[in-house]
Amino acid sequence: MRALAAVVAALLLLGGCAAPRGNKVMLIKVLVSEPVVVDKADAPDPVVPVTWPLTGVQTAEVADRPALNVKIENSAAARPQTGLGSADVVWEEMVEGGITRLVAVFHSQVPGTLGPIRSLRPMDAAISGPFGGLFVFSGGQRQFVNQVAATGLTMISHDGGDAGFYRTSDRAAPHNVYGSTDDFLAAGEGLIPPPPQFEFSRSPEDATALAGTAVSQVAISFPASDPGWTWDGETWLRTEGGQPATTTDSGQISAANVVVLRVQVRNSGARDPGGNPVPETILTGSGEAIVFTGGHKIEATWNKPEVGSVLTLTTADGEPVLLAPGNLWVELVPVSGSSVSTS
Repeated sequence: MRALAAVVAALLLLGGCAAPRGNKVMLIKVLVSEPVVVDKADAPDPVVPVTWPLTGVQTAEVADRPALNVKIENSAAARPQTGLGSADVVWEEMVEGGITRLVAVFHSQVPGTLGPIRSLRPMDAAISGPFGGLFVFSGGQRQFVNQVAATGLTMISHDGGDAGFYRTSDRAAPHNVYGSTDDFLAAGEGLIPPPPQFEFSRSPEDATALAGTAVSQVAISFPASDPGWTWDGETWLRTEGGQPATTTDSGQISAANVVVLRVQVRNSGARDPGGNPVPETILTGSGEAIVFTGGHKIEATWNKPEVGSVLTLTTADGEPVLLAPGNLWVELVPVSGSSVSTS
């Protein structure tokens, strides 16, 4: 303001020194703006949405309950299953005879009833250990039960007489063991929610696989099981042997993401009651992966240093693979004796 006053005074002085012409008066208009106030406060922190840890789906709040890991049978005599469509993550593993069995992990949704529930296997420690929480099963060899228990999971056993199990009359044993999730979760009171496992994009359009190749059919061939997935424009729909894979309570099984991990399988050295060798999927180390999201696929690499480590997926450039928000099926497909094809 002092500088402006000096300029005005100088102009007036100059005007006074000049010879008047026609008695004209020179007027000077001075515009003075309001002083600018600079807000030097820190920028607000970005708003990070609350999401379910196992699906990346936004929610108002995360339920204060642990992950519920359940061994679900997948033989022809066990289908259709109950409650399977509500799982956040399902792992499909090869067992004796080349058929498959499932590890279903529930957290964001928990159905009232689950089944058929069957025995655990040697790779279940590496599958369920990182999720923490509860592990529900019916039977299993002592050495494998001990391996899963060593990860810190709370074991809920049908054979051990834990609450929540019952048999139905519409199916023959051993395909008729079911369970009440209210009883199972009551046994896990005080346990914390699971940590995040896979990485998710903010929206389906930002998923990594959408930069890959368009596909509509995925066919997987285990020695004695042929699951498949079909993209219907909105989700992946599951088939078994070319027929829709359904549940008793929620129709055809679907997934927002399907991840195929090519894995090594070895003989565990144990045998089942029928004398068949029990195979063990090796789920530590690294290997090839194929990620299917939004009607597209992308090649990736899976990595898991230890049994208790979270499995990671990376692109050829070493960037993390972002899945679409939603549920996920992980197919543990042996490198030898099994195949994956797309169209």
